[in-house]
Amino acid sequence: MKKSTVLRAVLMTLAFAVVVTLFIGKRWYDYVSSASSPYDEVGIELNSRAPGPINRWGCAKLQERFARATPPYGCSAGNGRQWK
Repeated sequence: MKKSTVLRAVLMTLAFAVVVTLFIGKRWYDYVSSASSPYDEVGIELNSRAPGPINRWGCAKLQERFARATPPYGCSAGNGRQWK
């Protein structure tokens, strides 16, 4: 295999990974910043699987917007009715 073919494959893989990351990140941000409900299934999964600081920030944004609602999975603490 030529060196340029390997480099091209690596660059295409990297570009694909960046596009997927941006798409998932945008979907998560739309959920925490502008969803009409805190119970969007895809948003809950993305936020619950996010790393600690990102999850906490997302939960804080959701709590600001839906303070009276039961927190979604990934944002609940204690008995499941309290926000983190």
